[in-house]
Order: sequence, then structure tokens, then C-alpha cells
Amino acid sequence: MPNALRDAVAAGRTAMGIEFGSTRIKACLVGPDLAPIATGSYAWENQYADGFWTYGLDELWTGAQAAVDALLVDVEQQVGIRPTTVGAIGVSAMMHGYLAFGTHDDLLVPFRTLRNSTTQAAATQLTDRLGFNIPLRWSVAHYVQAMLDHEPHVAQVRHLTTLAGYVHWRLTGQQVLGVGDASGMFPIDRATGTYDTDKIAALDGLLRQHRAEDGTKASDSFVDLLPCVLPAGRGAGHLTEEGARLLDPTGTLQDGIPLCPPEGDAGTGMVATNAVTPRTGNVSVGTSIFAMVVLESALRRVHPEIDVVATPAGDPVAMVHCNNGANEIDAWARLFFQFAVASGLPLAEDEVFAVLLRKALEADAGAGGLLAYNNLSGEPVTGLSEGRPLVVRSPGSPLTLANFMRAQVYGAFAALRLGMDMLAAEEVGVDTLVAHGGLFRTEGVAQRFLAAALGTPIAVGHAAGEGGAWGGALLAAYLQAAHTHDLSTFLDTRVFADAAQQIAHPHPDDEAGFADYLERYQSGLAIQRAAVSALPPQTSAEPEETLP
Repeated sequence: MPNALRDAVAAGRTAMGIEFGSTRIKACLVGPDLAPIATGSYAWENQYADGFWTYGLDELWTGAQAAVDALLVDVEQQVGIRPTTVGAIGVSAMMHGYLAFGTHDDLLVPFRTLRNSTTQAAATQLTDRLGFNIPLRWSVAHYVQAMLDHEPHVAQVRHLTTLAGYVHWRLTGQQVLGVGDASGMFPIDRATGTYDTDKIAALDGLLRQHRAEDGTKASDSFVDLLPCVLPAGRGAGHLTEEGARLLDPTGTLQDGIPLCPPEGDAGTGMVATNAVTPRTGNVSVGTSIFAMVVLESALRRVHPEIDVVATPAGDPVAMVHCNNGANEIDAWARLFFQFAVASGLPLAEDEVFAVLLRKALEADAGAGGLLAYNNLSGEPVTGLSEGRPLVVRSPGSPLTLANFMRAQVYGAFAALRLGMDMLAAEEVGVDTLVAHGGLFRTEGVAQRFLAAALGTPIAVGHAAGEGGAWGGALLAAYLQAAHTHDLSTFLDTRVFADAAQQIAHPHPDDEAGFADYLERYQSGLAIQRAAVSALPPQTSAEPEETLP
């Protein structure tokens, strides 16, 4: 097998996925069997600057180079050669947000991430005008809000894209976007597979109205600012010489490698969990947390808490997205790691994380009356414009490490449950949800509590911790199979035919405990609102070291 793998690597019978996630930039290489054979990563963190959550694009390339270099080193250690090429590359990144460029391809304002909840006025106007839920984090909401706020850069905007679209553009020179990621910029028409022309016309009317009121000159249609939309399996350009140096400054990696359409982390998460057909779904847990359920039919009405987006193949998906996920669990794990270091305890970061999560299994089913609010930023699902992380308890609540950690895990899932209740009211069916993300690498903890929180069986596969980077690699590999297989068949027959999954079913005691927790959580949201009013936001934040 090592010789066969070496031959495959040397011949480029591989595929690479690179994901720009909320806490890590990760690269993943798959072999001919499409299983991960090597990875590399780089930790980064968002910053709160000038009223917006952002990431520095210079660090983006530093991180990409570090992740790709670590991957190439990993491969070399395994098979004895450093790859000079791969069969294809797929780029994945945080969906939504706002990257606006001018005439000379200059970035007009710092990248505004999906975490920003400053677009309420625009999102409300757009939802009313289009008859379609436009969430606060969507690119069109950011653009229109910047217009409403009379930001000077708006008149200079010549094209918009997402983070994945930006990376792909720099690597290939092509301004394109996978349909799943594009559906987080503007609504997609399922029949055409691209932006909904009726809704574009309605938006253009709204933009003309605002421009007339401001006395500014009307511009071309909004659609002219957007990247071209491509479905999974369509060629999306090749790695240029400049792009190859952006990923590998040593010059080892060659140009000319084909790339698939860039996708959002939601799309690559669906691929990595084989959740691309009706009644399938997945839950992705990172700094944010979201659930995706592929729809059998359209929702009956517009829900401000539910996005309608698309799979990488273009099928409609109901998405419950919460801005705050495992960020506070990470923060507390860092604190306990610092304690371990100060005490001279020989524990690695991953060990600290695992110990804390497993401790939650010993807790009272309802977390002993403790509450944990993980709101580092605003949370549209619970109506919070800003966030203030809190731990709350009554004087009689037993403050044990076990209760504390179960409260933290429950707190990461609470807002998601509230959104999923709305899907249940719409009678949206799902058989099993597949979970992925680093939180599930500690076996049997987060999976069990998520099953209780959602009242649904939760499956975790062998690559749960690889997430979107693996999904990006699979979409890259799909380029060669798209002429004979649709995406679902490719995943069923080539990737998941023999894949083992662990399935956790809701335990009655856990369900009762979470129900008790959720009731207190909803009552305690008033505490969150009071904290937002009483405590000013931090105006800047230094990047924090993040646990893997």
C-alpha cells in the first residue's frame, strides 16, 4: 500500500481541499480512494475592529501557506516524496459576509464576516421587497446597509464576492462561485441554477429609489457586481503561476492544476456528510453553528430565522444558522489549559479539551441549574443585536466542573434548537442529522448532547473532524466524475458506500434535562439583553490562540 500511495501522489492522482474556517485554515489531501491521507492547519481568529468582525487578508495567505506546507510535509513523511502537483483543488470558506472591490481590484473596506449583525434595516427592507428571507449576514444585506449608511465606498464598488470566491479568484483569475456559496450572496432560482432574475429586478428598483433619494447616479444592475454561478462538477479555472506561489512560495507546487467551483463551508459540510438529497441534513459546529436540511418542497412562509440556500448541486436547503457556536467552549478550554501549564501539569491542549468534555457526562441532566450564554456576537435567532458571554446560576445551583461543562455544551446548542423548532412547525422531514466539526472528535459527548437537544438521531462519520477541507477535496475529485455521475450518486457509490458511522439516539433523561435547560435559557435571555445595554462592546480584540 505505501508504494501504491507513493505512485498515486507522484502521478497526481489526488485532490486537495483548502478551507478557511472561523478558527482554522485547513488543507486536506485525499488519495484515489477519496479518504484523507494528509492534513495541515493554521489557527487564526477574527478581530473586532471599527465596529465590525473581520479577518486580515494578509494573514489569510500566511495561514494558507502554513497549512499547505504542513500538508506537503505530512505527505513527504508518509511516502518519501514531496508532491509537486495534485489532481484538482477545491476552495471552501466561511459563507456570506462582504468583500467589496473597486475598479482596480482594490479592497474598499476590510472583510466583514458573517458574524456581523449590523444590517437589520437592510435585511428587513430586502425581505419585505423580495418576499424572501434575506438574513443579516448575506452579502446583499451588507451592500444595501452600506448604502443606507451612506458609506463613501459604495459608489466605487465594481464587484462583490465571498471569502471562498476571493481566494479562488486570486488562485485562478476567475471570478466565479459555487451555487451553494452564491446562495448566501443573493437568492438562487432553482430552475436556472443562477441568481433569481425577478428578485434581481425587484432589488434594482429598490436601489434606484435609494439612489434617487441620495441624488447619486444610477448604476448597472446589481447582478453585474456578482460572481458567475457554477454547479458542482463544472470546471472553474486552473491554478496560475501566481496562484501556485500564493499557496507554496517554495515553488514546489506547480501551476496548471484544475479547480472546482469554490464553495461555502455549508456546502462542503453537506458534501462531507453526504447530506445532499431530500430528508438528509447535517450540523456543523465551529465558531458558528448551523443545521442544513435538504427540502422536499418549498417552505410555506418566510421565516426570518431560516435561510433558504442551496446544495453545491443547486437543490434548495433550509438552513438554521446561529452566529455563536463552540467559541466559548474553546475559550474556557484555553483558560483551563493555562491553569494546567501554571500548575506544571503535563497536559496537551487536545487532552485538556477532551477531559473537560468527558466531565460533562457526569453532570446533572439539566446542568444543575447553570446557564451558559455563548453570545460573543449578536444572535438573530434569539433577537440579540450584540453578544455578552455569560455564565449564570442561582445560589442553590451546584457549581461543579461537570455541571459547568454540560451547561457550556447545552449553551452551544440552545439557539440552534429554537431555530429547528420552526422547521418542525413547517413539517420539514429529516431522518438523521450528520454532525461534523472539531467538537465531535471527543467521542460520545457532543454527539450525545446534540441528539438530546434536537430530539433527532445524530450520526458522526470517521472524518467528522476534517469537515469542509475534506468536503472541498471531494468536490475537487468530483470534477473527473461529473460527466458520468450526479453529485449524490458520486458520494453514495465512491465515498460513503462502505463508510462507518456512529449514531447516537436521544436519551430520555438527557432530553428532559435539556428541555429544563432550554426553558431557563429562554427566560434568561432578558439577562443577555440587560448585559448588552449595561456593558459597552469591546472596540478591538487581539487574535487569540485557538485550540485545534
